[in-house]
Amino acid sequence: MLSAFDGVLEARELDYSYLGRFPALDHISFAIGRGETVAMLGANGSGKSTLLKILAGLIFPDRGSYRAFGEEVTEDTLEDAQFNAGFRSRLGFVFQNSDAQVFSPTVREEIAFGPLQLGLTQDQTEARVDDVLDLLEIAALAERAPYQLSAGQKKRVAIASVLVMNPELLLFDEPTAGLDPRSQQWLLELLAELAEAGRTIMLATHDLDLLDPLTGRCLLFSEDHRLVADAPTADVLADTKLLLRLNLIHEHTHRRGPLIHGHPHDRNHGPDPVEASLQ
Repeated sequence: MLSAFDGVLEARELDYSYLGRFPALDHISFAIGRGETVAMLGANGSGKSTLLKILAGLIFPDRGSYRAFGEEVTEDTLEDAQFNAGFRSRLGFVFQNSDAQVFSPTVREEIAFGPLQLGLTQDQTEARVDDVLDLLEIAALAERAPYQLSAGQKKRVAIASVLVMNPELLLFDEPTAGLDPRSQQWLLELLAELAEAGRTIMLATHDLDLLDPLTGRCLLFSEDHRLVADAPTADVLADTKLLLRLNLIHEHTHRRGPLIHGHPHDRNHGPDPVEASLQ
């Protein structure tokens, strides 16, 4: 299937180990079509963030290959200035920790950094920055220093610094981490708008609330760093045994008289409607 694939990206047999000794990815293969919104699910340490860094061209696999927009992405190809500029303009990566991404003296300068690096004129850059400030409703923050902002405001700035590039593919690492409920709802609505506009989105998450109806497909990673399932979101959410096995939900048990009852829980909510009773 991958050999005939004509989509946004494809990974084949990717392996990666930290320091050559600590496995993070084990023979990972998948393909992402244009306009898909795909969630990567797995427990902490299963390899999701490592995979996103490979897809963003920040690190490189020990073995296997990765193609984006029809071209192979390697350390050598990214050393070519023209290839690098094209790749960086078409793909945007929003880190889990906004402090790792936001570094400029002001919000306006932060958002302008990418377009200026790609050679846009000052006028072109200012027009893009103003548009994104309005889109994300952060124009009032434009002259403030990022370190003065709340977690939700920093997340908006980090997303703005990516959207200003108008990328085709958006990668999000744990997008709702550290956000209050209002900010989480805002982000969900933004992701839905981006998907509706035809952007291809991949997100790594523990938050099962993000999945339905936002995503149509899930890639599920085991704690031994393998891709163990690639399935429609509805099927994944209905498979309690799989979610339990991958440590994405846990079973809370309590006693009622002679019976011990187990309730599957995700990390954010109460018991699953399905209840197992054990004699």
